[in-house]
Amino acid sequence: MRLPRARTVRERPELLLVPAVFALVVLVWEFAVPAFGVDDYLLPRPSRIADALWTQLLDPLFWRHLRVTLLESLYGFLLAAMAALVLGTVIAQVRLIERTFMPYIVAFQTVPKVALAPLFVVWFGFGMTSKVVMAAVIAFFPILVNVIEGLRSADADRIQMLTVFGAGRFEVFRMVRLPSALPFIFVGLDIGIVFSILGAVVGEFIGAKEGLGYLLLQTNYNFDIAGMFAVLVVLSVVGLVAHFTVRLAQKRFVFWAEDSRVTGSA
Repeated sequence: MRLPRARTVRERPELLLVPAVFALVVLVWEFAVPAFGVDDYLLPRPSRIADALWTQLLDPLFWRHLRVTLLESLYGFLLAAMAALVLGTVIAQVRLIERTFMPYIVAFQTVPKVALAPLFVVWFGFGMTSKVVMAAVIAFFPILVNVIEGLRSADADRIQMLTVFGAGRFEVFRMVRLPSALPFIFVGLDIGIVFSILGAVVGEFIGAKEGLGYLLLQTNYNFDIAGMFAVLVVLSVVGLVAHFTVRLAQKRFVFWAEDSRVTGSA
């Protein structure tokens, strides 16, 4: 059993380095805070954060806040993904539509999304809808760009060959453009799902009665800095789970891209 473990560590040293770096940072943080005389209300020690996290995990109200943020993020991500896939496909296929609408999309992307959050609250209310729209708006553009670039990355020779053999536009899209675009699409989905969490929390900052963003504001008002760090830890875990979920789906549906990357690196 020792040889496979040693070989695994040699091939993937991050399996050892990631937890080692985490443990080192936590230990340095734990002992550096009292050593430099930093007050807990400015920078709590990891042990205090762990206590606050455990207290929140035992509170049923915390799980209600978590559920709300997860639903807002998921609905916003799905809305952004569907809109970006449809619009990106149309833009990549029709140059006139790209030249007509892409400047407006880019101009809208340059607007700070935090500035739009109050408008969404006014338009859609303090409920979940405004947070879903906020999450979708933030997640939309990276998915859209990757869809367009992916569809355009298709091999021109393969497209020409299929066209010569009588394949129509739909057959070319299904057999060449879409498979070539899938690695790009999953990159956009990976970015978008993390951005959707950010958008949901930003929306909760502006106006909400529940959610992790609302809980962050409450702990801030109460000067519960350890509680704030505990919520941030939960948000980080949620982001990591979302990221690895998309990566697992990518390995499942775009396995040929993984194989070609491994072959090319060898």
